[in-house]
Amino acid sequence: MDATSKKASIVAIAVQLILTGMSVVSKAAFNQGMSTFVFVFYRQAAGSVLLLPLAMLLHRKNVRSVPFSWLLKLFFCALLGNTLSLSMYNLSLKFTTATVASAANNSMPVLTFCLALILRMEVVKLRSDSGIAKVAGAGLCLAGVLTIAFYTGPALSPVRHHRAFPNHTASGSSGGHPYHSAKAIWIEGTFLMILANLSWAVSIIWQAALLKDCPNKMLVATGLGVFSAVQSFVVAAAAERDFSRWRLRPDVGLLAVGYSGSVVTGVSYYLQAWCVEMKGPVFFAFWTPLCFVLTIFCSSFFLGEIVHLGSIAGGILMVGGLYSVLWGKSKESKTVSSHELNVFGCEQDEQGHNKTDSNYELKEATSALASEQQV
Repeated sequence: MDATSKKASIVAIAVQLILTGMSVVSKAAFNQGMSTFVFVFYRQAAGSVLLLPLAMLLHRKNVRSVPFSWLLKLFFCALLGNTLSLSMYNLSLKFTTATVASAANNSMPVLTFCLALILRMEVVKLRSDSGIAKVAGAGLCLAGVLTIAFYTGPALSPVRHHRAFPNHTASGSSGGHPYHSAKAIWIEGTFLMILANLSWAVSIIWQAALLKDCPNKMLVATGLGVFSAVQSFVVAAAAERDFSRWRLRPDVGLLAVGYSGSVVTGVSYYLQAWCVEMKGPVFFAFWTPLCFVLTIFCSSFFLGEIVHLGSIAGGILMVGGLYSVLWGKSKESKTVSSHELNVFGCEQDEQGHNKTDSNYELKEATSALASEQQV
């Protein structure tokens, strides 16, 4: 392994550690009664406070030349991919467990592939190995979702019985909803998680189109954060009329906001961008299941969560679906023959994609963004 690969591997592992911490700390904050909608607002606001001064300092000239139509597109992209997606994600995390949340993250590249297929940005040749692998990956992902939602299985004892973060909610993962059974809340939370990831996948494709008009990733990230902070404030104000629940105290809630806003939104974003740029989106996505494994241990150790066999089995199916789709895409890239280059006279990149294809840049940007988690 060369030096670049070693550095990229270390960075990818560091990102998965950061995302594991986000799942565990956020779940701990929700267990202690913090509103999920208020949390989204504070998280986006903290991230915006971090990124906005840097964007204005480094890219002031670019900001002045941004057209209104592009800002309008960015606004709706933030609404779909940040505000709505994060609201559903955190509500689902409150209803289920950190293990389920990390397992569902493995469905992101698969969902993005399915959407790209619907939008004809991807092609599946059912008679080829790559096409079969992609379809099988989508099927495994769906099987994983259904397994988590409907199969509980035997419980595995927590690694540590004394919780680092106490649980103040009355009904565990059901989020304190007395009129719904725990099983119904669990199923609702599982499908909310998939809806959140689906919303994020749609925004990924949208972001790829936006990056064609403005390739500056920092401006895009800052704009999404600022718009989402404003939008999530409106959502939180409508959902939480009791403003005493907005008060931040020196507890795990404040830790979760600061960690998610600075470390996840700031540090993690640039580590991911560097890793994808150095080694490509497939390399980064390869490390995604590590977060699932780490979260199983950390949620059990720090939160005292009881992990069920159904969650682990569903997560394994999703991981299998992820690797199946990644293998199919890798196989498809390698089997592009040089004969096609001679026939069409197109310049190709090192993966065999035609650079003169009108969708080339959009496909590349979408592929890179799809490898990133919800940060």
